[in-house]
Amino acid sequence: MLTIRDLSKTYANGVHALDKVSLDIPQGMFGLLGPNGAGKSSLMRTLATLQDADGGSVALDDGNGGTIDVLRDKEAVRRQLGYLPQDFGVYPKVSALELLDHFAILKGLTARGPRKEVVEGLLGQVNLWDVRKRRLGTFSGGMRQRFGIAQALLGDPRLVIVDEPTAGLDPEERNRFLNLLAEISERVAVILSTHIVEDVTDLCPTMAILNRGQVLLSGRPVDAIDALSRQVWRKQVAKAELAGYEARHMVLSKRLVAGNPVLHVFASDPPGDGFEQVEPDLEDVYFRQLRQHAKAA
Repeated sequence: MLTIRDLSKTYANGVHALDKVSLDIPQGMFGLLGPNGAGKSSLMRTLATLQDADGGSVALDDGNGGTIDVLRDKEAVRRQLGYLPQDFGVYPKVSALELLDHFAILKGLTARGPRKEVVEGLLGQVNLWDVRKRRLGTFSGGMRQRFGIAQALLGDPRLVIVDEPTAGLDPEERNRFLNLLAEISERVAVILSTHIVEDVTDLCPTMAILNRGQVLLSGRPVDAIDALSRQVWRKQVAKAELAGYEARHMVLSKRLVAGNPVLHVFASDPPGDGFEQVEPDLEDVYFRQLRQHAKAA
């Protein structure tokens, strides 16, 4: 669906935001994981035609057996693209119905009858029909995000990009929003850029981990987890002993439980020190990749 090869971007301040990024993104939900500053938003903005790349290529399947050059044919891309940025602003005094209708006109849906049908259908799809006449300034964070998805779906896009969409949402709104994304991904490619590992574990058949502008790992989460089998170990330690354990072991993560750190460490063989083997998860994969990258830098 989307083929990215050797995509590079360096900003004027010298930051290498994208360093020869290559990815294959199929139909369905694709998770893009990485810490703040990893280059996720730079990649999303480049794919959304909001900034130019310095080099590389991006090809999007046009649905008719051909491809669109994303970096050069921006108008064609925008006709196939839906985008929900990390900070999606709305006019607070305008109703959801009015603003979505305005966005539909900007998207090229000028015929009133078909446009009305599309707008009303999308508001129903994102569960905002009952509040369609309310001013957007009265919407909760989750409601605004669902409105953002409605505008991203205008024009029946083949590719939908969402950048950190669940930041600041309460658990109920987060679940509702992610369920909506999962439904959408059954018929289009959806790129979910996030730093929340659990979102990718639950929703994404394919994924990539990005850090400092580089792809550290790509593929199926289940395969990445299987590759760590029998190599992750767990132990709860006293705070005073933490530094010693960190010096002796490759600590993937540490989390306070009842006041004391619980460590996950990586080791091919039993590490001793009272550690117990545990089944790995995607969070272990994520931290393993980040630790390896930091060590190699």
